[in-house]
Amino acid sequence: MESWINWIPDVGFPILVTFYLLHRIEKKLEELNESITKIPAYLINK
Repeated sequence: MESWINWIPDVGFPILVTFYLLHRIEKKLEELNESITKIPAYLINK
């Protein structure tokens, strides 16, 4: 049981940081996806 207590801070922090960064990047990826899908319409109307 003690090994689990020592293991949680070592692994938990990187997991927390990863989820935080993925959450931030998700919004930017959605905006990028929307921009890319609008390119054909922009080129046609040009």
